[in-house]
Amino acid sequence: MGLNDSSPGAVRNGRGLSEQWAEAAAAAARPRTTERHVTVHKRLVLGFALSVLTLIVVTAVAVALGVRFEECSSGGGGGGRERGGEAGSRGSARLNGSRGERGDEEAGAAAAAQPWRNSRLPGTLRPRHYDLRLAVHMDNFTFSGDVSLELECLNATRFIVLHADRLEKSRVQLSRPGGGVMRVHRHFPFPANQMYVVVLHRELKPMRLYRLNVSFEAAIEDELLGFFRSSYTLQRERRYLAVTQFSPIHARKAFPCFDEPVYKATFSLTLRHDPQYTSLSNMPVESAAPPDEDGWITNRFARTPRMSTYYLAWAVCNFTYRETQTDSGVAIRLYARPDAISSGAGDYALHITKRLLGFYQDYFKVQYSLPKLDLLAVPKHPYAAMENWGLSVFVEQKILLDADVSSSSYQMELTMVVVHEICHQWFGDLVTPVWWEDVWLKEGFAHYFEYVGTDFLFPKWNMEKQRFLTDVLHEVMLLDGLSSSHPISQEVEQATDIDRVFDWIAYKKLRISYTSCLCFQDYLLSHMYGNAARDDLWRKLSQAMRSEGRDIDIGEMMDRWTLQMGYPVLTVSRNQSEQLPTHYITVSQEHFLYGEDERKNNSLQWQVPLTVAVGNSSAVCSESLLWINNKTEIHRVGQMDDGSWLIGNINQTGYFRVNYDLQNWKLLIQQLHTNPQIISVGNRAGLIDDAFNLARAGYLPQGVPLQLIGYLPEEPSFLPWHAASRALYQLDKLLDRTDDYRLFSDYVLKQVAARYHQMGWPTNGPGVEGNVLQASYQTEELQRELIMLACSFGNKQCHRQAVAYISDWISSNKNRIPPNIRDIVYCTGVSLMDEDVWEFIWMKFHSSNAVSEKKILLEALTCSDNTFLLNRLLNLSLTSDLVPEQDVIDVIIHVGRNPQGRNLAWRYFREKWDVLNARYGEALFMNSRLIGGVTEFLNTERELNELKDFIQSSGVGAGPALPRALEIVEGNVRWHRLHRRQFYQWLRKPPGANAG
Repeated sequence: MGLNDSSPGAVRNGRGLSEQWAEAAAAAARPRTTERHVTVHKRLVLGFALSVLTLIVVTAVAVALGVRFEECSSGGGGGGRERGGEAGSRGSARLNGSRGERGDEEAGAAAAAQPWRNSRLPGTLRPRHYDLRLAVHMDNFTFSGDVSLELECLNATRFIVLHADRLEKSRVQLSRPGGGVMRVHRHFPFPANQMYVVVLHRELKPMRLYRLNVSFEAAIEDELLGFFRSSYTLQRERRYLAVTQFSPIHARKAFPCFDEPVYKATFSLTLRHDPQYTSLSNMPVESAAPPDEDGWITNRFARTPRMSTYYLAWAVCNFTYRETQTDSGVAIRLYARPDAISSGAGDYALHITKRLLGFYQDYFKVQYSLPKLDLLAVPKHPYAAMENWGLSVFVEQKILLDADVSSSSYQMELTMVVVHEICHQWFGDLVTPVWWEDVWLKEGFAHYFEYVGTDFLFPKWNMEKQRFLTDVLHEVMLLDGLSSSHPISQEVEQATDIDRVFDWIAYKKLRISYTSCLCFQDYLLSHMYGNAARDDLWRKLSQAMRSEGRDIDIGEMMDRWTLQMGYPVLTVSRNQSEQLPTHYITVSQEHFLYGEDERKNNSLQWQVPLTVAVGNSSAVCSESLLWINNKTEIHRVGQMDDGSWLIGNINQTGYFRVNYDLQNWKLLIQQLHTNPQIISVGNRAGLIDDAFNLARAGYLPQGVPLQLIGYLPEEPSFLPWHAASRALYQLDKLLDRTDDYRLFSDYVLKQVAARYHQMGWPTNGPGVEGNVLQASYQTEELQRELIMLACSFGNKQCHRQAVAYISDWISSNKNRIPPNIRDIVYCTGVSLMDEDVWEFIWMKFHSSNAVSEKKILLEALTCSDNTFLLNRLLNLSLTSDLVPEQDVIDVIIHVGRNPQGRNLAWRYFREKWDVLNARYGEALFMNSRLIGGVTEFLNTERELNELKDFIQSSGVGAGPALPRALEIVEGNVRWHRLHRRQFYQWLRKPPGANAG
């Protein structure tokens, strides 16, 4: 079904400028009903006169029509204080509400007459301002309130349709401009679409303002969406807080609203609560009333700018804070548990936030729009963080940093989360996508700028030019190479479809090879406080290109990348024809897919900017830019001889893979083995990633990537090692239960040994401990990568060192393990040592107050070879308060990564699916991560059949995660069937044998 053209700003496939409100539907007509037959007992018919019979029939038909209207309106629910649909809101309702016996035309007419049956709001009204007043009861975890909503009528209508979910309404009132209450015929919930409908006796008039007042109450849920509660322990006392998470469609759980991103409005919020708590919201407190007769306080927050409902936020907590201020006067505070604040755990994030606000203002040439920015660290949250405008919320693990125990990797991850959320204050908060199909307009930009912003903070990390390749491009290309992938822009019709667009395709597929600060400024200024669709961005980019003399239609080119799933593999071959000289090459493109069967009937094509260089043993001689538009093309490049090689996608700036003829692969491998520095570090990493994935998909013989990484003992840079380790761990999970696994692990150790011994282990020197700023980031990360590979694949010296560190910790009760490798040492020690070590780590997990330390201690517990302990951990994580709720998923996934725990985790996941789905199912991103994490290691026919059976019996509510998991496991099984034998045959060859 296409998008509802009567929706505000809705243009099919996300096209068109924001704030263009489409023509709304005409005034709603009376609902159509089907006839009902009235059966009357024969003796009654005989006993009544014809006139009486006529009266009875007329009355019965009238009642039938009324009942039918009730059913059509609310699915059985009444008005008044009926809850907004507990059971019905979770099910999948038909989009137009038809009952099966109607034809499409009749159903469409019914939907037009009953706009609440459409999945989108009708567009006849739009909100201008919300005045929201709430009383928050932390003693019984409920809240009550009322919202006064100023509405603008765009097209005459008798219906006010807005969103509400699980709210108990007690009063609904509508007033017209200048006063006077309008008569409400009835109001009722429509749970299937999480809507609430107010039916009026008279139509609202276009171009007039009205005020809707609704009183409501609801629970502060113990889940992770809407207005939910959390807790923490301070000095053995349990303390509670409540916070909002409204993205993408959960503001409706907290107040009646127009809960679609295009319906921007201003908000005035008032919070009343017990004085022991502090309240926060997007804006500063405008006025604070003295305690009332109950001792409660009331805070009224300043009016917000125009923004979407899902960016409204508030919190009620008893946190403390640290603060700073930017040069332009923006107040920045970080709120967290009092003990975390007093320990300084929030100081690092506060410091970089101040720098980032200034950086983005200079980069985008657009000022930050609010007077303050609060960062709130909460114990549990469904995501790493949420960029609510002026009140960004983070899970503690992504914002609190204890410098004495945190690794450089932890600090890097935390930094990038903060950079991401601060970027959203412009891309997302200030300019918001028109609709969820273009969620990548905010997430893609924020994810890309994670690397740009981190480079600003720490230039030596070289994130944007290097780490972006392995952590973003290589990772997302794994998912995007599946036939179950999807376009970066995908149609979203129902509320149940929205969560599925929040995946790594939307977050990571965007890479901006051409950037212009003025272009970003123009885009942001043109749409500030409003919405934008992808064509708005393409138009600005095209204008920027034309201003520099390059007449390129960005929209035409990018549609193939945003509206098509996947990406191409370009095969570059020397031209073997005698009719053409050696400086011609043939380039062919096809859709890269891991499944060989899926490739047969695929006809997708892209417009690809391919950079190609010709090189030899001593230099890269020439470079060309080729635009590839067709399936196969012939292009001229620099002169080549028999010793020249070709390399494509220079520095991996393009989103595609490159394959070569086998002779060119042989020449590239020779170059890497003799003088790798001739090829750039980015291309060395790219060659490794491409070769392993091309072999896995069947484009290359299995020996090619293995022979290629034979040069790694001479590789001095982190990035190629990181690309290699990612590829090797992918193979490891395929092979770790095979009889010949030792052949593979020995080969890996052979490549690692020399560089591992050269780099050694880190030390805890004074002034260096835990502080990545005092050391070379690239050197630390390479050292860490080598230690991880050595310990993971069984290097005896690495094992002895890890065991020695753990033994020293236990005997001295002093943790002298360098922070940057603690996770590796903990995991290795738990896997090699006895049950007492597991109990020691379990005890330290509970006694530690540093969130980064707790995270790696918990993960270390999953490394045990003892299935009894693993099973105990699984059960404790889900059935007790000993493991934080958001960490349960990680426990199950990490047990599944352990070869000794794989069957345990897979069985536990299936047995507890109902519990897990009930807890995490609505936060689909978390559920998808759980499903993918547990299943990606399955690779036998038996496990594949178990997964198929599970999907058939329990697939409801998992979105696209289960089909994707099925494809990955089918690919694992297929690789074993088609390629494992060839893979091990190559490993058995004597050293120096050719790849084949």
